[in-house]
Amino acid sequence: MAHDAQAPSTGPQKLVIRNIGLLLSGALENPILDADTLVAENGRITAIGLAKNVDQENATHIIDANGTALTPGLIDSHVHPVAGDWTPRQNQLGWIDSNLNGGITTMISAGEVHTPGRPRDIVGLKALAISAQRQFANFRPAGVKVLAGAPCIEPDMTEQDFKDLADAGVTLLGEVGLGGVKDGPTAKRMVAWARKYGIQSTIHTGGPSIPGSGLIDKDVVLEADTDVVGHINGGHTALPDSQIRCICEGCKRGLEIVHNGNERAALYTLRLAREMGELNRVILGTDAPAGSGVQPLGIARMVSMLSALGDLPAEHAICLATGNTARMRKLDCGLIEVGRAADFVFMDKAQHSSGETLLDSIRLGDLPGIGMVVIDGQVKCQRSRNTPPATRIPTLIKG
Repeated sequence: MAHDAQAPSTGPQKLVIRNIGLLLSGALENPILDADTLVAENGRITAIGLAKNVDQENATHIIDANGTALTPGLIDSHVHPVAGDWTPRQNQLGWIDSNLNGGITTMISAGEVHTPGRPRDIVGLKALAISAQRQFANFRPAGVKVLAGAPCIEPDMTEQDFKDLADAGVTLLGEVGLGGVKDGPTAKRMVAWARKYGIQSTIHTGGPSIPGSGLIDKDVVLEADTDVVGHINGGHTALPDSQIRCICEGCKRGLEIVHNGNERAALYTLRLAREMGELNRVILGTDAPAGSGVQPLGIARMVSMLSALGDLPAEHAICLATGNTARMRKLDCGLIEVGRAADFVFMDKAQHSSGETLLDSIRLGDLPGIGMVVIDGQVKCQRSRNTPPATRIPTLIKG
């Protein structure tokens, strides 16, 4: 099991990736780039283009993509971390490392709700959030960026509590509804306080997921007006279609579809978003660890499922797991563009897939094979131990 607190650089680093067969940007408006070479310096993308037009001199690291596809690192918009790479929900070690092998380079906490003895008093919940934010800022399990420290709000909180959290570096709220606040008026007031101080919010949607949580229906979701409608397809139990439609049409916030939810409701949400011309609102998460376990390939499976059953071009489906999330969550990764973090996944079609290309194979419902994952310009894993084997894999030829 690999743990990484981000090894210090020994000097200027220049990564050159050449012979890229397909460059997927993560941006819905231009998902496929006309380029075969990428350069990153000190963890940031500095050049994208054709080999003849890109400065490849003085590279400290060189990766030959060998004709494979390069995508932004996948982002899981909905996880429940606790401590390092351990989850008490399944009493499992190494779950984040396994997700790295599924192409995940960034995770976003929807609340550290599985923490044994999680405090509900205001001092305690603030302390837990600040501690989690600090821990995962200082320590990256397997190199994965985990944005954590997401308090589950309680009725006695005041505006000053939100200011205190923001001043301490907390930027997320846990799912509204997992704490004591389950009504629309209270949630609306506290979400507005959070937004005032730059804290992004998510709400639980659907039936209860664990003892202590409860039903959050369309009326509460719409009144609360959180930045993201968390697991709109249920976590696990979805709302009726009529309520999902009301939410999609009644707000302009993010629509999060998760692996550990209702798959039919996920496809219904996708169809509504496309009908409204608002596919940019759709983002993907796993909602893991959960009662159904840890799903290291959860985001990849969502991409394939939404493409194959939702009739969504594969290059667009990948955007839901990368650029859409990055833009909505205000992240510096998730897109292949100059200035962004050099977080990448090298993919190819799985061996013996009936698809002729990577994109064909995803449209047919197959999982992609992952040959390498890079975070901040550094190789964090090579051929994935969890995906089916890729037909072609990249080669690290220098560095």
